Amino acid sequence: MEKDSAVLQGAFLLASKLCLPSALSSLQKMDWSRVGHPVVEAVREICGQEELNTTASCWKKKTVCVVWLKLLCGEAEEDVETSWRENPFFPLLNGLPEVNYVVLLELVRSLAAADVFANFLLCLPQSQICVELERLVHHVKSSPTREDDVRLFLEVWLELWKGRNEQKVGGEDSIEAMFAKQFARLSSMSSSLSPQAAKRFKLDTSNPMTSSPANDVLYILLHALKDMKDHISSSDLCLQALSISLDSLFTALLIDQEVKLPTKEKMQILSKAVSIREKNDGKLSLELIQEAQRDLRASHRPSQFKPSRMMLREALKIITDLTQFWLNSKLLAVDDLSYSTFRLEQSVQRVLTAPEEAGLPETMTESDVQMPEMNLLRGLLKSLIFPTIETTPEMEAKVTMNIISHRLEDYQSFAELCASEKSWASPDEQLLDFLEKNKAAFQQHDTLLSLASTLMATLHSEAPNVRQCKKLMKVTADIFSALSLEDKNKSLAAMLRLSTRGFLGHSVPSAVTDGFEQELNMAFNCIIQGGGGASATVSLGHLNTAAALIARVAFQNPEAALKSCCHSAVFNKGSFSLMAKILQQLPGLKGEKVRENEAECDEKEEKQAKGNRDEVKDDVSGGRLLCKCLQETIKTKSLLACEKEQLLKFLGLLMMPVIAVEGEERRQCFLPPQEVVNIFVLPNLSTAGRSLFDTELSLQLLHTALGVDVQQPASSPHWLLDCSPFPLLYILAQLHNQALRFWEQPLEGTVCHWSMDTKELLESVLATLAKVVGAEVAAAPSSWSRALFWLYNKMEELDWAVRFHLKPVWGEHFKNEVPLSLLTVCDLPEQEWSGLDLPQYGQGSGLLAWMECCSISDSLRATMLSCLSLDQRRTDHVGMFSKGLLVALTQTLPWCSVSQWSRLLGTLRELITSGRLHVPFSLEYVDYLPLMDLRRFSCDLRLSVLLLRVLQLLCGSSCSDWLSADGWAHVGRLYAHAVREMMNSVRAKLPLPSSGAWTASASTPPKTPASRDSNPSCTSVKVTKPTIDSPTEAEGLKESHKEEEVETTLSQEVLFVLSQLFCHVQHIQVMMPGGRSEPLFLSSLEILSHYEAVMTAFPESSSPLESDNTRHFFTTITDNLESEEMKVVLQQKIAQLVSAGAR
Repeated sequence: MEKDSAVLQGAFLLASKLCLPSALSSLQKMDWSRVGHPVVEAVREICGQEELNTTASCWKKKTVCVVWLKLLCGEAEEDVETSWRENPFFPLLNGLPEVNYVVLLELVRSLAAADVFANFLLCLPQSQICVELERLVHHVKSSPTREDDVRLFLEVWLELWKGRNEQKVGGEDSIEAMFAKQFARLSSMSSSLSPQAAKRFKLDTSNPMTSSPANDVLYILLHALKDMKDHISSSDLCLQALSISLDSLFTALLIDQEVKLPTKEKMQILSKAVSIREKNDGKLSLELIQEAQRDLRASHRPSQFKPSRMMLREALKIITDLTQFWLNSKLLAVDDLSYSTFRLEQSVQRVLTAPEEAGLPETMTESDVQMPEMNLLRGLLKSLIFPTIETTPEMEAKVTMNIISHRLEDYQSFAELCASEKSWASPDEQLLDFLEKNKAAFQQHDTLLSLASTLMATLHSEAPNVRQCKKLMKVTADIFSALSLEDKNKSLAAMLRLSTRGFLGHSVPSAVTDGFEQELNMAFNCIIQGGGGASATVSLGHLNTAAALIARVAFQNPEAALKSCCHSAVFNKGSFSLMAKILQQLPGLKGEKVRENEAECDEKEEKQAKGNRDEVKDDVSGGRLLCKCLQETIKTKSLLACEKEQLLKFLGLLMMPVIAVEGEERRQCFLPPQEVVNIFVLPNLSTAGRSLFDTELSLQLLHTALGVDVQQPASSPHWLLDCSPFPLLYILAQLHNQALRFWEQPLEGTVCHWSMDTKELLESVLATLAKVVGAEVAAAPSSWSRALFWLYNKMEELDWAVRFHLKPVWGEHFKNEVPLSLLTVCDLPEQEWSGLDLPQYGQGSGLLAWMECCSISDSLRATMLSCLSLDQRRTDHVGMFSKGLLVALTQTLPWCSVSQWSRLLGTLRELITSGRLHVPFSLEYVDYLPLMDLRRFSCDLRLSVLLLRVLQLLCGSSCSDWLSADGWAHVGRLYAHAVREMMNSVRAKLPLPSSGAWTASASTPPKTPASRDSNPSCTSVKVTKPTIDSPTEAEGLKESHKEEEVETTLSQEVLFVLSQLFCHVQHIQVMMPGGRSEPLFLSSLEILSHYEAVMTAFPESSSPLESDNTRHFFTTITDNLESEEMKVVLQQKIAQLVSAGAR
């Protein structure tokens, strides 16, 4: 560094000696050729050495900077002490002799440093730029004016218009930054200078936006060029001058915003520019492309030097005159192809199309466009003839790849262009290597999609190169894997629009297909082995990894990936949850409608296949790709119960609204409920027996779908309206009609193998569906009138009771139609009710219809109870009603679902409590009635006796052949349900103490037994008399004793009621065919367990003798059971019923 500085300082000293007797500070332009040679040679020597040292600064730039600062310091009369402290260039600058502007500008010209000079100018305020340009113009015009001087002027102009070269300008420590800092420092010193020094130091810092011509860069440059026109004698210089003039006109006066060029057009322009300059330089370099990009950018952006005085008309006149002058001088006759020719052609095209391309700036009106000067200039420019400039695809590819690989300006747009270029659809090794090394540049959604389309075109060509295709496929998948989750979903959705089978959509070489199959299997194996099987919870990290793996294979072949997801969700135990979570992270796989089967397209002619590839066509079910894949998965084999459950849960999770992409507010479901209903429910219900799966699973799916909270806008109709709601209601009504006589032999063509749970589910679904449809009908009755009447008429062929399940749909449009016999036992208003003459409901069947109505819904039950026609003052009427009700209940019980049976139990309790139903309580299971008050248990005891009578009648010879084995099992479940309700009622009347209280009681020392009297229930116990401190405590002790007596009496009543229930249950279990009803057995165990708990909690409730008699009696009852296993278990439980006093 010091050596180079010494060389430069020595060169300037030598030049100063050569200048004698004058000095460099007063050098004239004509004398530079005599004295400047040492300086120029020294700089060239230093720069030539520094080419090998990339870490060194550019000495050309440093030389210009130091000479300029030397000049400014001299003008500012800065003292050495200040310069030494403030100026980083002081060591070099202090060794130079005093210079003037001639030295500076001639040095710039000799070193071809116009770009360096312009970059320093751009560091100055615009007002000072104008000052320096005035000096440059004065220097160029001073004698002798050579063509090199004009060339320097034009090059500085061009560099100014291009703006700062960011590749060559560094950061805060750069030479340009230090120059700008020193200039600002010297400017601040101007206020302290003497008037004479201030006059010499012409650093103009006034407002650059003033209207003075001295502050208008374009004004200075155009007028200077006008003055220099006679000194331009070569065509090349003339072409440059006109080109920069037109560019300045275009960017300063014809546009006010950047003109956006398509990337392909940019690529063609750059390729032509680089191709021309490559011929001159002999090689394609990165600098050539960067410089061409800089030219292109500067010529399409509004100039930073907006004219303050120069008007459009004046600028047009000057440029028109110059063009006319040079045309007359034959200097614009273009014979050969050069870069100047190319630049001028581009400039001319921009000016000619400016109003159309860029729109009119605010300062330019329609009249400006039509002004004579504009028309004249256009005419002159149109007369210019340019040679045709061609470029090759190879050159375009080279330029594009260089821009991408070196991440030059706008490289992402060029990456998209590269990916979509059809002429490169048959990639060679060079392009593949380029793609592999520059994958990061292609990591945008649009770019990836273009690359995927190109890959598909390559794969589907006549003779694809398998190895290259596999490599390109891997590169494309790698690029996809690096995208953000949001862009991955965009790309997946776009791929589905292209082809549901992705890259493998048409006839593809088997080697490519096999490779993908291996990747697909490996992905799912990794997911399952990594914890995606039966585990209920999955870590977020594993979920993200699994989603990334699925997304990668799905991008290559969406259909194959979704099929594997469906297969895993249904047949791999526990994996349905993970598969659903993965798909919820990938909403891009939702897609739209499924496409035509592309495998069939392969058999058609190639043209037809290509023409139809992008046409969307619904399949039979009209659903999304996932639904199609799921249908194909489950139709291949019969589903086990666990597989049906996994399928149900899988679809249930996919219908659940979730926030798929982080940052979104609206929740979305992967599969809309309406789509599940249309594809998996409606077809299967309407073709029962010939569907993909059974009716029960279809109903479960419908039930799950109806329970989904879709969060629709309040104003929008319910999604169910997209699922043919009225035909769906009719189908469900038909199914319910078939289920009314559940245990009868099914007719041909009706549903078989029903379970009562299915009937329960059907009722729930029907109620929910009717409520939803009813709300929509009520909101717009006129819109649904035809559908409503159609459905009501279709109901005529079904059982009368089915219509009541659709009551919310009918609203007030129709009367309630019931059997005529019901009207004989119910006072129903004629305005709302009408009778039907039904053969199966003859005389005396009114209570049967009444019971059926009570079981349908809570509201209908309330109506039946309130309108029941019964004179309670007539004992004969009550007796007849009670007997008729017993028969009607016997007829109704076997066909009830659990919810219907619960309503009937509530009805019976209401009738018993109100005294309308008389059920005498017999003492057939006791030898004597204990002295206790059973009124609080009256309803439970009477209900138990009533059910006993019903079961006695049902198990009698006249009714025993009504039901199949399944029917009797169901009756057992219903009776056990009733027993549980009665047990809950009994428990509520005497809550047991907490377990902690039992423990404390057990830890208390036992009371000392005493002699017993004739009453076995009385036990004499020695009790220590407590000390009474006050009358209040004595009163409290009395109250406590009273409460204990009440609890003891109540516990005895509870034990009596429990013993009656146990006997009734045992009686019924013995009567029922088979005698092995497990629900009744469990009910018996529950009664015995509670019996024991009461005895433990209330020791005084039963004496040892009473508990012994109870054990003996219960054991005798259970001896009648047919099942030895049940008998043994119950008797073991009975043996544990020991009173506290006997322990």
